[in-house]
Amino acid sequence: MPARDLQHPAPDPSDLPADLPEGYAELLEQLKARVATARVRAARAANTELLRLYWSIGHDILQRQHDAGWGAKVIARLADDLREAFPDQRGFSRRNLQYMRAAAAAWPQEADFVQQAVAQLPWGHLTVLLGRLDERAVRDWYATQALQHGWSRDVLANQIDSGLHTRIGTAPSNFTTQLPQPDSELAQQLTRDPYVFDHLAITDRASERAMEQGLVERLQQTLTAFGHGMAFVGRQVRFTVGDEEMIIDLLLFHIPQVRYIVIELKIGRFSPAYTGQLGAYVALIDDRLRDEAIHAPTVGILLCKDRDEQVVRYALAGAPAPMAVATYTYDTLPPDQRAGLPDAATLTAAITPRQAE
Repeated sequence: MPARDLQHPAPDPSDLPADLPEGYAELLEQLKARVATARVRAARAANTELLRLYWSIGHDILQRQHDAGWGAKVIARLADDLREAFPDQRGFSRRNLQYMRAAAAAWPQEADFVQQAVAQLPWGHLTVLLGRLDERAVRDWYATQALQHGWSRDVLANQIDSGLHTRIGTAPSNFTTQLPQPDSELAQQLTRDPYVFDHLAITDRASERAMEQGLVERLQQTLTAFGHGMAFVGRQVRFTVGDEEMIIDLLLFHIPQVRYIVIELKIGRFSPAYTGQLGAYVALIDDRLRDEAIHAPTVGILLCKDRDEQVVRYALAGAPAPMAVATYTYDTLPPDQRAGLPDAATLTAAITPRQAE
């Protein structure tokens, strides 16, 4: 059955004129869903044709400059003449023509260009890829991720600036010994190293209302930092075990892999003792929340400010549960902005927003 259009819900049969035939409401809903689908397809097709046009313009400029020795000034003249010829159409600025030329240089063959993920992205996303990356393989990787996860242009730029392609799946772990293949490889892809929390720009001068609003915004951005498909389960999740209370810093759930993820946060340097604590929390979630018939094995990720690689390796070898050890940072910010951020303890508290009372 087609998905319901939330903006145009199916009419209540009691609201329709009595002389309409039976089944009219159902037909109307089906037609509206069909029209909405066609509009999305038309928009995608129009975007593809626009990108073909831009690529062809860039290719012609590139070819003339190569074969006939045209100088860079010709781009400025072309921009003026095209805007005069098509005053109602945007996209013919000199800067945009330079991006068109860069696109043709990056993907020399049209057939190759339109078959890549970049041809399905908005033009603004391509300008980010062209302006911030030099290697085609890296551009194609980010284009695929942006298309698959529906990144906005700002999110794409942030992921590039934080070097996501060098961080994803790189945290040291014991997944290969604790989990069977291919589950161990899937779990490894959930890790980042380091995790970048540049969005936690918090000051003591913020009002309560601003802090509450920022809390929600930071939660959304924090989930993005942990990776696509993450859902927030809870912060300071408490369980009574015997006569003691066990408190989990942050509990996430990865929807695509159907897996709980226990996050343990430490503000200092890694200690082997932390793996025992995290292992106990992973076992607790497996026992109390995980349904073996539905859920993949729970994994733990320990976040610390610093670590010794050899100590981590030995600690993971003796760890009782599948886990990874990663660092976190907000050092990619400019120094003047970084100086206004909180200390490590405040950062840790901000990463794990409190649940509503």
